[in-house]
Amino acid sequence: MSRRLSSCTALLLLLSAVTALAQAPAPPVARRQSHAMSIHGHTRVDDYYWLRERGDPEVIAYLEAENAYSEAMMAGSATLQSELVAEMRDRIRKDDSTAPYLLNGYWYWQRFVEGGEYALWCRRADRPDAADEVMFDGNEMAAGASYFSLAGVEVSPDARLAVFGVDTVGRRFYTLRVKDLATGALLDDEIRDVTGEAAWALDNRTLFYTRQDPQTLRTWQVWRHALGTPVADDVLVHQEDDTTFECSVWRSKSDRYLMIASSQTVSDEVRLLEADNPTGAFRVFQPRRRGLEYSVEHQGDRFLVRTNLEATNFRLVECPLDRTGLEAWRDVVPHRPDVLLEGFEVFRDWLVLAERHDGLTHLRVLPGDGGAAHTLAFADPTWSVSPEANPAMDSDVLRYRYTSLTTPPTVYAFDMRTREQTQLKRQEVLGGFDAANYVAEYLRVPARDGTLVPVSLVRRVTTPVDGTAPLLLYGYGSYGYSQGARFNGNALSLLDRGFVYAIAHVRGGQEMGRQWYEDGKLLKKLNTFTDFIDCGRALVERRYASPDGLFAMGGSAGGLLVGAAMNLEPGLWSGVVAHVPFVDVVTTMLDDSIPLTTGEYDEWGNPNDKAYYDYMLSYSPYDQVEAKAYPALLVTTGLHDSQVQYWEPAKWVAKLRALRTDTNPLLLRTNLDAGHGGRSGRYRALEEAALAYAFLLGLAPAR
Repeated sequence: MSRRLSSCTALLLLLSAVTALAQAPAPPVARRQSHAMSIHGHTRVDDYYWLRERGDPEVIAYLEAENAYSEAMMAGSATLQSELVAEMRDRIRKDDSTAPYLLNGYWYWQRFVEGGEYALWCRRADRPDAADEVMFDGNEMAAGASYFSLAGVEVSPDARLAVFGVDTVGRRFYTLRVKDLATGALLDDEIRDVTGEAAWALDNRTLFYTRQDPQTLRTWQVWRHALGTPVADDVLVHQEDDTTFECSVWRSKSDRYLMIASSQTVSDEVRLLEADNPTGAFRVFQPRRRGLEYSVEHQGDRFLVRTNLEATNFRLVECPLDRTGLEAWRDVVPHRPDVLLEGFEVFRDWLVLAERHDGLTHLRVLPGDGGAAHTLAFADPTWSVSPEANPAMDSDVLRYRYTSLTTPPTVYAFDMRTREQTQLKRQEVLGGFDAANYVAEYLRVPARDGTLVPVSLVRRVTTPVDGTAPLLLYGYGSYGYSQGARFNGNALSLLDRGFVYAIAHVRGGQEMGRQWYEDGKLLKKLNTFTDFIDCGRALVERRYASPDGLFAMGGSAGGLLVGAAMNLEPGLWSGVVAHVPFVDVVTTMLDDSIPLTTGEYDEWGNPNDKAYYDYMLSYSPYDQVEAKAYPALLVTTGLHDSQVQYWEPAKWVAKLRALRTDTNPLLLRTNLDAGHGGRSGRYRALEEAALAYAFLLGLAPAR
């Protein structure tokens, strides 16, 4: 057992006197006794297990001490951080708004007012004399709260009422309320400690909402509430007893059906109910079957289903309204081994497919009359594109959002009948931004097994490719989430100071198709980490990055990525930024009482099986910390994080302090009033970005 400081108070007194040149605080050690975990004949001893006791004053004191140390260590960059915040803030148009969309006789949009942290949710009737209405003023609603999230806003079919959810803690427990949009009054209905998700039935008085398990936070129940009745009388309409599944509820785009989906990593099950019969019984669309994934939408006299049935990269099938089992499924878009069907959007007379090939997403429009399909074309070398708000079925116009590493997010209206396109809104970037000053590239980098891994990167035109530039490599690589090449206005502060910014599209995402995901999960998870390392090496070899100026960044499962890469190749990185990192993989996956565990056995494996235990132990960043030199490291977390509990990064940093042999900066910054997404608000979040950028800039080699 390691020695333990006699009191966290002593640590706080010590830290109050440190300067930017001070040594790091000693790590906390085991309180009372170390925590030993034995399974499969193997015992793991965790000296820092006690840090999970959120209500213990000594835990909070430790986190505050680390915050004080981080602040002292970064004190020399205070001016730079202020400059960065000012730059990022000055690029944002203060009175910006989103592109309005039309639904049920009203135009809806969000807008910001100068100085406001949160959006105003607005609408206007679709007539010439109509005035703007503010449905929700986020700034007014957030007054007095250190954290604020408005979610689940759904307007009733008759456009008279709106349900909404508010969270002021950051742990994603919302309170649902209903507002009369004509009078501005809140109805008496108040549903506490729910997910924030809700769907209206067509009677405009019945709501369906979801509840999470209060301990594991798994969304496991769907309830029905009639306005004006006590919450105690609400009816449970579905309960998901399989702990590997979560459920959700929504109304189909056609408004005809209410749908409940139960989903896990490799299986889905959808239930249907006519939306004009809210007290009826939901029926199963297709019973769950392990390995069968599917999603459903309604269009006219058929259901459309995206499924992996006999289709690794998914296919689109249809079935009649009265026969929905898979025996009735017929191909609309067959499976293609080189194209991943990511999703689809339905209209009355059109079908739009989001398809990914060669690592990039494309939008393909299919007319309902069987005419020729049309694929939208884009000119950038790498990009991200997706359908935007398209709530109306009876429309010939597709709204989509396009962005690239050099193109700010832009919403277009594409007339599917005439193929004419109109730009509705481009995010304005102030401060003299000119896309011509930057150049983007799309590379293919060979991994150690010969697989070509895509890399998207951007730099200023004046930044040379001669091996002298610092480079920040970002990655994620889990859950099949593909990382699009999106514009990042904040990152201009790095690019304008000579950095190159790159995204490694490693296995574990789906950039190159479904197999790309399969080859980066479970017992192939190490591919994710070695791909990232090999991309970093290649960028140095190709002289995009200085050998002493390669940096890594990732968040959540991306924090696992950079943590594992740092253990495997510590000498490759000059610095690492890990946001809310998932780094204590084995302990978390053995604890089915905490959020996300049971639903992720098919992502990481179940360590109660020795094969998975041994494999995840081999890469878990916390377990693999050794007595060796590590790169400089900045770690961020949130006390109320419901996805990656704060104690994972806290324990990781403590163990690194105890074992590392280097004297590089090692900083832990805990946001004590936020969760997984960090600080809320339009401008306050910039302070966290500025901290990370100042950390990187302070480590970058002189040029």
